[in-house]
Amino acid sequence: MDPLAERAARHASDIVALALKHEPARKALVVFDLRCPLSRLVTDAYRAALPDARYIDYDAATKEEVMAAIDLLNPKDLVVMIQSMTFRLDDFRIRIELFKRGLAVVEHMHLERATDDRQIAIYVDAMAYDPEYYRPLGRALKAKIDAAETVKVVCDGATLTYEGGMEPTKLNIGDYDGMTNVGGTFPIGEVFSEPRDLARVNGEVKLFAFAGVDHLVQLHEPFTVRIEKGLVVSHEGPPSFQEVLDQIAADEQVMVREFGIGLNPAMGKDRVLKDITAFERQKGLHLSLGEKHGVYKKPGFNPKKTHFHIDVFVDVERIELDGEALVY
Repeated sequence: MDPLAERAARHASDIVALALKHEPARKALVVFDLRCPLSRLVTDAYRAALPDARYIDYDAATKEEVMAAIDLLNPKDLVVMIQSMTFRLDDFRIRIELFKRGLAVVEHMHLERATDDRQIAIYVDAMAYDPEYYRPLGRALKAKIDAAETVKVVCDGATLTYEGGMEPTKLNIGDYDGMTNVGGTFPIGEVFSEPRDLARVNGEVKLFAFAGVDHLVQLHEPFTVRIEKGLVVSHEGPPSFQEVLDQIAADEQVMVREFGIGLNPAMGKDRVLKDITAFERQKGLHLSLGEKHGVYKKPGFNPKKTHFHIDVFVDVERIELDGEALVY
């Protein structure tokens, strides 16, 4: 086994054993495709981690065969989905359906967006799961963010201020004890919130990357964005950033919602993954633009009528909570 494949297998084993706490006596089903190098690598990793699982090649089976295999599982059994893009098994989102059945879920998606050896290596490194790192840090950050009345995001020559406190922080740290749903999309590593009052966000922030209209992460020289009463009012960014803003503004307000601190040390400004689903866990700060946020319900926003949640990545120097620098 080459070193990269060995790392992937070790990380898959840790996800299964340490994050999901999957017991060998329980059933496991792995649904995979072999369309790209990373999906093949990750599939091999889970074959090593789950040698007794049932494996189904999505492209060699019918949707009915896949669903029949899922029907044989019992609550607390495990389903792993390894997808070059995203599997479509019916009109529903398959992960939501699996959670409804009480199944544990590990989902790897958009793997074909890792188009070269460096992207593949970064993704494999990001799969690493260390509960002694993620769990204490995530809980400590939650306690501090939940208690803060004023949050300042300080960049080189720019400061964005949140007043009035934040919504209760959510954790994505591989700790599912006491939770209804076990598992989710990997790689993981994030704590996130949003302002209680979306209109009390003012100032300037510098961005170094954002998800383009093609959903791929674009890296740029840091540029300034001006925010007033929670809305983007001006920027010094590239034309592709304006294209994103225009796309949002055609349907809804270009609003700042999510306040997400990524904890995954394998990704950052110098280790960028093109796939936004993975890269939002990069060690640093990201915000979302647009009215959509599926976790926090705010008066005046109908979840069925909001469409955009575009992640943007802050070239942050420090985050201050009530004047105290946050260490993460």
